[in-house]
Amino acid sequence: MKTIRATSPLLLAVALAWAPCATTRADEATSQISFSDPSKPGTLKVRVWHGDVSVRGDDVKEITVKSDSTSLAPTPRKDGMRVLSTSSSFLLSEKDNVAVLEYGGEGWAGGSADFEITVPRSTSVIVSNSAHGELSCSGLSGDIDVRTMSGDVKLEDVTGGALVETMNGEIGVDVKSLSPSRPLSFTSMHGEITIHLPSDSKANILFRTHRGVIMSNFDDKALVTKTEIAHRASQQRVAPVKAVPPTSPDSPPAPSADAPPKPIDGKDLFNREEARSQDSDGDWHNDVSASIKEAAEEAALAAHAAADAVREGLAEAHVQISGVIPPLPPMTGGKVVTGTLNGGGTQIQAATLSGDILLKKAD
Repeated sequence: MKTIRATSPLLLAVALAWAPCATTRADEATSQISFSDPSKPGTLKVRVWHGDVSVRGDDVKEITVKSDSTSLAPTPRKDGMRVLSTSSSFLLSEKDNVAVLEYGGEGWAGGSADFEITVPRSTSVIVSNSAHGELSCSGLSGDIDVRTMSGDVKLEDVTGGALVETMNGEIGVDVKSLSPSRPLSFTSMHGEITIHLPSDSKANILFRTHRGVIMSNFDDKALVTKTEIAHRASQQRVAPVKAVPPTSPDSPPAPSADAPPKPIDGKDLFNREEARSQDSDGDWHNDVSASIKEAAEEAALAAHAAADAVREGLAEAHVQISGVIPPLPPMTGGKVVTGTLNGGGTQIQAATLSGDILLKKAD
């Protein structure tokens, strides 16, 4: 297992005092590591407690990390001791074509550090940015999995699948091309979501927002949509129904007490819940047709399956790191827009609690 350790820069006063060594320190700020098998796509796992992270795909074979938390000198100390760790350092390691970059951790009392990372274009990137910091990924054909507490997320020139979840921050996505088998899913609890797609993209969409608006500059012939006001799922459970003896020879026999229960039909349960909701809210029923509700149900199931597919596609590359942020809970209620772009294709889901969702043509 290859491992590289790096430490924070010296204080500004010391750096100024050693101005002639600026070139050397600039070299120390760059670390490189290779995948075990460069002929196969690798995975980069990043966990940064506090700081901005930029990941760029390029025509290279190695991973290069530049940071203001500089690398340790490889030469031993005069007293013969080797530095194994410092009070503020990042760790870069690689094993079985999975590279891991860690900086800080839960309860971290050190300062922030920014990272500029260059990777081969086919690399899949998994980022957990626990406390605060902005993230950008560009030029990647591998899949992207991002979970962060606070900070904007920007994806540019991407062609792979993507799953982005942030508590507080805007999400901006510039897609170079879509693949039917690689879905996209974006969730921000408090932030705007903007998605740029080529004009000829084929996609199925499901967008949801509670206190925002959903907009697009695709014309209504290319982007065909339906809109509904979605009520939160009912918390009331369906009471069991007692079997009633038949009242005529033509009536079906009552089920035996020993007979196994009939499986619950999810669609039938959905319809019963909808009927109960309609009894208590007749005005809403008049505004939303049955066809829209059916389309929304099917699109919601497809969107959840799309997000699961992204996770499953990345599951084999995941590396366990302590403190990784769990996925956000699914969002319910609000305004829901479902539809197809240019006849349908790749699954695209976006949800936000207090923010707008914009679907735009790429410039």
